Amino acid sequence: MSTASQEVATLAGGCFWCLEAVYDQLKGVSSVESGYMGGQVEHPTYEAVCMGRTGHAEVVQIRFDPSVVSFRDILDIFFVIHDPTTLNRQGNDVGTQYRSAIFYHSPEQKAVASDVIATLTAERLYDNPIVTEVVPAGPFYLAEAYHQEYFARNPSQHYCTYVVGPKVSKFRKKFADRLKAGT
Repeated sequence: MSTASQEVATLAGGCFWCLEAVYDQLKGVSSVESGYMGGQVEHPTYEAVCMGRTGHAEVVQIRFDPSVVSFRDILDIFFVIHDPTTLNRQGNDVGTQYRSAIFYHSPEQKAVASDVIATLTAERLYDNPIVTEVVPAGPFYLAEAYHQEYFARNPSQHYCTYVVGPKVSKFRKKFADRLKAGT
């Protein structure tokens, strides 16, 4: 894939290991990196983010080919694999670093995100209101190396078995036609 045909999406939906594990398997995605966005501290560390001292969310930055997978497709998956109705929480992960957010990189992404949320709200798919933030992308800070490809390297780790694995299975079942070859 050429660089010119690539777009970037940045999403926060709880622990970045979960999102990375899912989007790594999506056809049209060339890379997924775990990191931090949306805070006030330059070059935050995982420990500082987890303590809630930086204002950052755990995010994934996804590079994708829009001729294969659209930004709307990416968001359709996003709203299936996490709970967009819990403020600053995903399961047992609690704090602003686990908030649901779409960090848009263009006016078009902002419009698509707003449209998807309005459609989901109108369809009443959730019992509670969607609290996903739609905010401009800011600086992206790459997470420490041990966070990258965490699920792929640690599938038997307790958190991966009980939290990440079920999200990956849900994605694979619902979006089987969108899996990369060999996954």
